[in-house]
Amino acid sequence: MKGEKYLFVVSGPSGTGKDTVVSKLLGDHKEIKKTVSATTRAMREGEVDGVSYHFLTKDQFKQSLEADGIVEYTCYCDNYYGTLRSEIERRMQAKQPVILVIEVEGATNIKKLYPGSTTIFVLPPNMEELERRLRLRGSEDEETIQKRLRRAETEIARSANYDEHVINDVVEDCADRIFTIIQNRLAKPE
Repeated sequence: MKGEKYLFVVSGPSGTGKDTVVSKLLGDHKEIKKTVSATTRAMREGEVDGVSYHFLTKDQFKQSLEADGIVEYTCYCDNYYGTLRSEIERRMQAKQPVILVIEVEGATNIKKLYPGSTTIFVLPPNMEELERRLRLRGSEDEETIQKRLRRAETEIARSANYDEHVINDVVEDCADRIFTIIQNRLAKPE
């Protein structure tokens, strides 16, 4: 599809700080947008439909999925979360850089659908630092931390399929490296 060079997919293990890095990037570069995901979970206080999420019923979500309107999704705690095709394609057609922050499985699907997109994998400086960050959250028990660390090893092994890799040693520096990747990609012809 024309405009695929405007699509950027960011993934990384839990605890790498990918969401923090992307928030910093978006705060510094207003021309870059992040997709608004669809979900079937209930709207929480302070959330706005179409801004926080696109809130759908389970039937609406399934209908959109069957109509090929959702390009990647997952089910978590009995609720669906996914990326609407319209969210991506509207921005690509407008030649507006757009970022998806999604899991490795979803990123693989996006790359198949949009081979001209750029996948970026955010790595921790090392596994010890990743473990430290997970423990600093203070919200997970030992079993969950160990599960996340094992999953991180698997995801890092699968990152060989990504176009770009950045290390999140310092949030600002990592955001700058991703911005450089975006600038370089946008400078290339389609």
